[in-house]
Amino acid sequence: MVDAVTSLVAFVVAISVLVAVHEFGHYIVGRWAGMKVLRFSIGFGKPIYTWTRGEDRTEYCIAAIPLGGYVRFLDGREGPVDPADEGRAFDHRPIAARIAVLLAGPAFNFLFAVIAYWALFIGGIPTMVPAVGDIDPDSYAARAGLEYGDRIVGVGEVETADWESTLVAMLGHMVADGRIPLTLETEQGRQRRATIVVGEDAARLTEPGILFDGLGFQPWQPPAVIGELVEDGAALRAGLTIGDRITAVDGEPVRSYSDLIQAVSTRAGKPVTVDFVRAGAARSVDLVIGEQEVDGEVRGLLGVRNASDVGSYYYLRKFGPLDSVAAALQRTWASTVFTVRMLGRMLTGDVSVKNISGPINIAQFAGDSAQRGVSEFLGFLAIISISLGVLNLLPVPVLDGGQIVFQTIELLKGSPMSERSQIIGQQVGVMALILLMSFAFYNDIARIFG
Repeated sequence: MVDAVTSLVAFVVAISVLVAVHEFGHYIVGRWAGMKVLRFSIGFGKPIYTWTRGEDRTEYCIAAIPLGGYVRFLDGREGPVDPADEGRAFDHRPIAARIAVLLAGPAFNFLFAVIAYWALFIGGIPTMVPAVGDIDPDSYAARAGLEYGDRIVGVGEVETADWESTLVAMLGHMVADGRIPLTLETEQGRQRRATIVVGEDAARLTEPGILFDGLGFQPWQPPAVIGELVEDGAALRAGLTIGDRITAVDGEPVRSYSDLIQAVSTRAGKPVTVDFVRAGAARSVDLVIGEQEVDGEVRGLLGVRNASDVGSYYYLRKFGPLDSVAAALQRTWASTVFTVRMLGRMLTGDVSVKNISGPINIAQFAGDSAQRGVSEFLGFLAIISISLGVLNLLPVPVLDGGQIVFQTIELLKGSPMSERSQIIGQQVGVMALILLMSFAFYNDIARIFG
């Protein structure tokens, strides 16, 4: 229940912030271009709070449905314009000004992403080095020669310092030709090249949550090696010792210490079988998980502390003020290009359409990132802001991109498109959005029910 409320609140905050940024772009550029703004609304439906200000008596409001927003300009196509406002209506301004206003919304979304990434980079980002964890035998990764602990220092010609840039590069190469060229580095600093070849399996591997299992390796995480035993804890009573690496709890694989915490926390007071490795030999032991109360909730407790030294795989990535600007611009550009390419690949069938997410899935991501802290939530906002900017530039009539197409046609033919053509375009656009949202909801529900 708490997670659901957190997700809902985080989702509303995220959408409200990003919609406000987008609509402010339209609003401020419209005012700079000499247009009269009638209303600036965050949300749709019945207004919850409204106020009026300025010489133009612009109405600002917060509406009941926080799934969008709009800026309403004075427009001669909607009715007669007061002679005092002649020339200030949207359709009375030069076409270049109209296009600038339409472009401003997506542009402000990209600007927001740059600022968000700048704040993250200048403050420092805790970063896990992209490295190879457990490898499944007879998998694409195993056949390519990947080894446990290999650091991924490059994908193709792209140098990779974190998992985000690594995944973007890996997916880009994989959907292009079914091959992932890697530059790997051992803990001793020796570099070598390896290529994971997936061929025609690339489209399947783009489905959400499939990539690493499909390739046959997991990202490196601190293994569940016992570094300390709690006195009178379940592990000590069962005979586990320092140096043992736990590999499974009741048949549930444990690849990392975080996996161990998750497996144990839901089994408070229950008898389980723990599989572990000691001195290279696989063993198992039966024990009863201990209990502890945290914030009024009973959780399982094994009574161990981790031994792994993550110093060589984990670092704080930090830039100076100017370097942060360059890094933020580069990250925003790379994410934008990646989003556009993935959308194009979906149309050609090279990328799974299961990647299209609706509000349910976005809310879950929002809640998860918010619980991890401000930095994670800010990074989430940057990614969603970029996606919002790209989607609004699509040439769909009800979106900014479609309206830009209408204005461009008017510029080329010297007169506006006929009212009938615009109405038909709007109807087609609405139907396209309804189909897209229906598909997104279907994907969300399918993920929930497995």
